[in-house]
Amino acid sequence: MNPCYQNPHLHSNVYTSPSPTTESHFITSMELSSSFTLSRTFSFSSSLTPIALQIQIFPKTPPPQLLSLRISAVAIDPPQEELPKNSPQRLLQELADRKRPYRRTPRTPPRNLILTPPLDNKRLANRLLNSPQLSLKSFPLLSSCLPFTQLNQGDMAWIEQHLLEVKQALGYPLEPSHTLGDDNNPARELDTLLYLAFQHESSQRSKVRHVRYGHSRLFFLGQYVLELAFAEFFLQRYPRESPASIRERVFGLIGKRNMPKWIKASSLHNLVFPYDDMDKLVRKEREATVKSVFWALFGAIYLCFGMPEVYRVLFEVFGMDPDAEECQPKLRRQLEDIDHVSAEFEGKISWQDMVAYKACSTIFWHNALFAHPRLFRACVPPGMHRFRGNIWDYDCKPQIMRVLGYPLKMTDRIPEITKARNIELDLGLQLCFLHPSKYKFDHPRFCYERLEYLGQKIQDLVMAERLLMKHLDAPGSWLQNKHRRFLMNKFCGRYLRYKNLHHFIIYSEEVQDAYQRSYRLKYPVNTAVQQALHGLSYAVYGKRDVRRLMFEVFDFEQIQPEPM
Repeated sequence: MNPCYQNPHLHSNVYTSPSPTTESHFITSMELSSSFTLSRTFSFSSSLTPIALQIQIFPKTPPPQLLSLRISAVAIDPPQEELPKNSPQRLLQELADRKRPYRRTPRTPPRNLILTPPLDNKRLANRLLNSPQLSLKSFPLLSSCLPFTQLNQGDMAWIEQHLLEVKQALGYPLEPSHTLGDDNNPARELDTLLYLAFQHESSQRSKVRHVRYGHSRLFFLGQYVLELAFAEFFLQRYPRESPASIRERVFGLIGKRNMPKWIKASSLHNLVFPYDDMDKLVRKEREATVKSVFWALFGAIYLCFGMPEVYRVLFEVFGMDPDAEECQPKLRRQLEDIDHVSAEFEGKISWQDMVAYKACSTIFWHNALFAHPRLFRACVPPGMHRFRGNIWDYDCKPQIMRVLGYPLKMTDRIPEITKARNIELDLGLQLCFLHPSKYKFDHPRFCYERLEYLGQKIQDLVMAERLLMKHLDAPGSWLQNKHRRFLMNKFCGRYLRYKNLHHFIIYSEEVQDAYQRSYRLKYPVNTAVQQALHGLSYAVYGKRDVRRLMFEVFDFEQIQPEPM
C-alpha cells in the first residue's frame, strides 16, 4: 500500500489561487509526513482526465526521520461542447479555416532556369573565334544559320552514315561539300546544313543544344522561302487569278497533310523515321515531324544555291504537279476579265521557265528594266496606262514619291530604260493605292490585291533574314514569336499612317462615306497598301529596296509592347 495513506501525521491544506486567464485553475496542496529517510519526487498524469499530479517526498524539519509528501493537482475546464452543424458561428469558423493559405514547400527551379556564371574573357574570346557563325564574312545570312560550335563526333558519325543517301535522293554530288569550289562558294556548307535539316525534335541528336537550335533556325527560314517561291510561280502561271485561288493552290501542294507524300516520294522517309513506319504513326506526330524537316530542308537549299534550286527540288525531286486535282481551287463566281495580259503569259509558265528566268534576272538584272520584269507585268496589268496623267498622278504621286525616296538613282547604259522604268513605277504606285471598290467589278485586276499578296510574302522573308542575322544565338521559336509581333497587321497599317500616306488611297464614293463614319474600317486597307508597296519595290528594284523601305523609311523594328 502507498505509504502516504499509512502516515499517521497526515495533514492537508486546500486553497484556491487566482488565475490571470479566463480559465479557472484549482490547486490542491497537501503535505504528508512519513517515516522514510529518503527524499523522492513522483510526477504522473492521467489520460482520462486533464489532471496533472506532482508528488514530492521530503523529510520534515523537526523530525529528520519523517518525510514530507507534497501533492499538487491542476484541473482545467472541460472543453466546450461542439456547436451544431447549422450554427452560424461554426460556419464562420470553417470558412476562416478554408481561407487560410496553403503553405507549399518550395521547389528547386528547373535546370534551364538556373543562371550559369558568365564566361571569362579568355573562354568567351575562344568561343567567338572558333564559332562557325563568324567564319563566313561574305555570306552573313548563311553563317548565321550554321551551328554556334564545331560539330562533334556524334554529329560526324550521322553525316558519314546517312548523308550520302540524302545527297543521292536530292541529286547532289556525293563527294564532301568542302571540296566544292573555293571559299566564296556557299555550297561548301551543304553537308552541315543538310545534317541540321534532318535533326527534328524526335531525333536522337536533337538533345544537343547547337543541333536543336540549328534545325529550328532553318525551319524558321524555310517556311517563308517556300511561300515566296510559290507566290512568284503562281502569279506568273495564272496572271488572271485572284490571290484567294492562288492561296488554295499553294495549300494543296505544301499543306501539312500533303508533305508526308512528298517525303515518301523522294525516299527520305527512312531518314526522318528510322525506327518507325511512317504510315502507322498518328497523323499529328507524322505531320508535325515531316513539316519541320521539309521546311528546314528548303531553308538549307536556299542558303546554298538560291531560289532556282528550290524550284528544281520541288518539281523534279519531289515531283509536284501544279495541275493535279488536289491542288485546284474551289469553284467560285469569277468576275469577267476583259483586259488583256502580256503576250508572254498566253501559255502556262513551267518550272523550267522559272529556273531560267531566276538565273538570268540574278546575273543581268542591272541591265534590265526591272529586277523582276515578268513578275512586274504579272501584277501590274498593261491597261493601267489609261490612268496616266489623271488628277491623282499630278496631285498625290509626287508627295508619295518624296516620302518613299523614289525614283532611285540607277546608272543605265540606255537612257530610255531609265525613263521607261520611272513610268512603270508611277503606274505601280497608283495601283498600290487603288482600293478594290473603285474598279474591281468592271476590271478585276485594277486593284492592289496581287501586289499585296506578293508584298506579304517578301516582307516575311526579309524580316526573317534580318532576325536571323541580328540574333545569332536565338532558337527558331523565339524568332518566330518576334517575327509575328513585328509584322502584325495592325502594326503594318500603323507604319503607313505614321507617314500620312493613308490619305492618298482611292476609294469609291459609297465606301468613302462608310469609312468616314467608322475610321476603324480603314485599318485593314492601310495594311494592304503597306504590303502592296513592298511587292512593288521587290518587282521593280529587288529585295534590297524592300529592306530599305522596311527598316529605313517605315522603321519596322520599332519597340512594340509585349503580348499580354
